[in-house]
Amino acid sequence: MVDALVNRSLPRKNPKGKLAAPEAARKRMSVLDRDRHIVDGAIQFFARHGFDAQMRDLAKSIGVTHALLYHYFPTKQALVDRVYLEVFEGRWKPEWEQWLDDDHLSTEDKFTLFYIDYAETVLTHDFVRILIFSGLTDQTITNRFFDLLRERLFPRLIRETRRYRAFKSRAQASVMERELLMGLHGSIFYSGLRRWVYSQAVHEGNPPAYDRVVIRNQVRSYLQASCVVLSQPQPAKVKTATPLRVTKRSNAHSRAIRPNTLRT
Repeated sequence: MVDALVNRSLPRKNPKGKLAAPEAARKRMSVLDRDRHIVDGAIQFFARHGFDAQMRDLAKSIGVTHALLYHYFPTKQALVDRVYLEVFEGRWKPEWEQWLDDDHLSTEDKFTLFYIDYAETVLTHDFVRILIFSGLTDQTITNRFFDLLRERLFPRLIRETRRYRAFKSRAQASVMERELLMGLHGSIFYSGLRRWVYSQAVHEGNPPAYDRVVIRNQVRSYLQASCVVLSQPQPAKVKTATPLRVTKRSNAHSRAIRPNTLRT
């Protein structure tokens, strides 16, 4: 009787001439495609874990070797700089400055048009979380981004606010002007913070388009406040009174008169 197992053709786990499954699935990428793959993976990695994580962990998470990662980006800072260009400067739209410079639009329409598009463009998961993580570490990205805002955005918004108030001046913005503007800018950014950092619902029960209604109301409130707050003279410095010295005698005197005070 012939054993059925003798000379039986058994399947081989890795037949000669064929690649194992992981290698077969891995395709060769061009230099540009590999660069894009690393940068996209780094953006997602930094948005999840921040900037304290090691490059070795980053390489593992995006499926490349540590050596290959350093071949494309010799230092961690080089990769962080690239992420900044992609996530922050890469999303900046020249149209924003053009809208704010357009003399045919009202101040309210300029602000509203800009901030609606700004919020929809930049307040994403990656943008918000990377900005926050950078602020908690070395501030490399936050400093560069706020320099961009101070150079190309805030002066235009201050100028338009002055026009709305019919205030003709090219002087440097006052502290009050800057702080009032940061209140508006910060309130719009805070909606992204609630979504992507606190994981809280924003405008619960309303459709996403409701963001536009909220932004217009925020702009109106800011412009109205600018007319009231910025038109008032700056408060004079209040001279603080010299604190009274309490002595044992004065304490005894106060205790002596307290019963009379209570009886009256």
